[in-house]
Formats: sequence, C-alpha cells, structure tokens
Amino acid sequence: MKGKLISSINRIWVAPLLYLIYLRTIYAELEPKEESPEVNGLPSAASSDDGPGKIIAVENFGFIHAFVASFSVILVSEIGDKTFFIAAIMAMRHPRTTVFAGAISALALMTVLSALFGWLANVIPRAYTFYISTALFAIFGLKMLKEGCAMSPGEGQEELEEVQSDLRKKEEEYEKQAMLPDPESGAPRKPKSDSIFSLISRIFLQSFTLTFLAEWGDRSQLTTIILGAREDVYGVIIGGIAGHSICTGLAVLGGRMIAQRISVRTVTIIGGVVFLLFAFSALFFDPNMGG
Repeated sequence: MKGKLISSINRIWVAPLLYLIYLRTIYAELEPKEESPEVNGLPSAASSDDGPGKIIAVENFGFIHAFVASFSVILVSEIGDKTFFIAAIMAMRHPRTTVFAGAISALALMTVLSALFGWLANVIPRAYTFYISTALFAIFGLKMLKEGCAMSPGEGQEELEEVQSDLRKKEEEYEKQAMLPDPESGAPRKPKSDSIFSLISRIFLQSFTLTFLAEWGDRSQLTTIILGAREDVYGVIIGGIAGHSICTGLAVLGGRMIAQRISVRTVTIIGGVVFLLFAFSALFFDPNMGG
C-alpha cells in the first residue's frame, strides 16, 4: 500500500516538473544578452544576433507555448474521459480504424471550431481576455483537484461501465428500428450493404456523432476556447489535435486495459496541477504579447 502511494505521488509531480523545466529553458533563450563592448568602433559579433532573428524566436515561442499548453491540457483532460471510453468500447466491437477515424474527425472539428471561437474574442482588448482566461484556468485547476480528491479508486471502471451500458442501449434501439417493417410495403427492411465507403458507414457516423455530442460543453472544449483567446491559434489547434490523436489512439488500441491500469483519480489530480501551473505562468507573460 505504501509503495502504491509513493508511486502515485511520483506520477503527480512528473508533469509539473517537466513543465517547469520547459519554461526555464524557454525563458533562458529569451533572456536578453549583455551588450558586448565595441571593438575598434564596430559592434561585436554577439550584438549582431539581435533584430529579425530575435523576433522570429519570440514568434516561435508563442507557437511552441500554445502547442505545449493545448497538448498538455488535452492529455490530462481526455484520458479516462467519456469520449475516451466511447472510442474504447466501440473499438472492441467494430473495426478500430473506422472507430478512430470517426472519433478523431469529431474531435478535430471540435478543436478547430473551439479555437477559432476563442480567437474571435480578440475583438475584446487582449489584456481582458488574458486575465479572464488565467482566472478560468485557476478555477478549472482547483475544481479538478477537488474532484480528484473526492474520487473513489474505481472511478474509471465505473465510468467505463456507464458508457458501455449507454452504448448497449443505443445499439439495441438501432437493431429494433432495423427490424421494423417498411411503413409503405409492410415487408421487412433489407439490411444496408456494408460495402459502401467505410468512412461513411454507420460505424463511422456513430463514432463521429457520439464523440461530438459527448465533447460538446466538455472541459476540454472550454479549455480550447480559452487557449484560442490567449495563445497562438495555430499552436492551439495543432497541439489539441495531436493530444486528441494520442488519447483516441490509446483508447482504440487498448482502452479497457488502460482504464484498468491507470488511476483516473491520479490523472485528474495531475490535470488540476497542470491547469494551475498554466495559470501561474501567466504572471511571467506580457498580456499584450501576440497570440
């Protein structure tokens, strides 16, 4: 029992530690270098590094920070989430590639729409959106810490069983409707051919629809909107889609095994810490820095 507790504590502090190392590295690159004395009236080679190169470095930093922020919060928000279990359970019964294609299409569309919606908030003075988003990050972080501490050790298994029950009911309803006679002829309906494009099949549409509806209004969608309002929108979109791809890929490859091995409680606590770290990092940024 003591070993498990130490292992959980270690996992909780790994992500924050890596994030702090990342911030220190970036800040070290952006710190202004001391001006070198002139040699024979000419500027030294070190001073020639300023100018366009420094501007490009700052722009790259904005993209990288947005990418890391989006990627991180998606990972800690989606592993063990409802959309994770939807993909995992559907992949047990249907072709994994079709389930993955439907789920990631829905998540990518949701990410693009959410990031663009946040980006449109730039009509509001950037300082306001920056501080509001920082406050929301802090609130989300505290809420996740509270939820994580209140969770039972078997929370992930309970969520898995709940989603599995919901999907079973939906499939039973679909089968009942398929068995109903045609209202015009009264003859039994013929099953639709499965040879038509696999990406527009019933499985793809079911995976897409269930994932899109489950993601709507979810914490990760709200987080993407917030990031779109304060960070580089391209970095947010690419980082978000990359994070969703990894989570959904893990779900379709071995979602049930992952759900039994990982602790959703631990992941939620890590997520709360990551959210608070991003809120804390706002103290070191200029609110008017381009996003």
